[in-house]
Amino acid sequence: MEAQQRSKNQILYLLKTQGAKSAIALALELHLSPMAVRQHLQALQAEGLVSYLEEKRPLGRPVKLWRLTDRAAGIFPDSHADLMVDLLRSVEAVFGAPGLEKLIAERSQRQIQAYTEKISDAQDWRSRVYAIALLRTREGYIAEAIELPDNAMLLIENHCPIRAAAASCGLLCKAELEVFKTLLGSTVSIERVEHILGSDRRCAYRICPLESATSSI
Repeated sequence: MEAQQRSKNQILYLLKTQGAKSAIALALELHLSPMAVRQHLQALQAEGLVSYLEEKRPLGRPVKLWRLTDRAAGIFPDSHADLMVDLLRSVEAVFGAPGLEKLIAERSQRQIQAYTEKISDAQDWRSRVYAIALLRTREGYIAEAIELPDNAMLLIENHCPIRAAAASCGLLCKAELEVFKTLLGSTVSIERVEHILGSDRRCAYRICPLESATSSI
């Protein structure tokens, strides 16, 4: 029973971090039989945690691509969601929009200070991206850094542990981007190219040296 639950959790994690997958693809990743994976997927579907779309292929029958449902978001931690939303609303009610902006700005400065100390050993912007991804993972963002073929990188956050608060206060997402810009310095450009609150599966930031950004225009 414990082994079955562990396999189901692994399936949920792969769908969270890698997006929609077929049962065969999941079986290859987990070194399980396709039949075993399909049984786990059917159980997860019965729990309302996964669903599938059929993708047509040039040959053969359509392939079922499994993905997480909105209900599955509850499995991954959201840091004191109700409390954060309530506090943000209370700050705005008492101190107005300027007070809320000041609160978010102060939070960002504390983040920058804390992160700067922890990534001080990073020698260049690429090393800082990897270091930031590690720090964000420890905070629950399931983050990763990926090298791109055009000398750029992607900083990816597969989960947002403050999603409810961010949905309530758009300043949090704006502040996150500014924190990353400050940490990575003026020699690179950074752009959010995927956004969980924009109905994407994850948040992703494309980072590249300024000369690369300029030459691609």
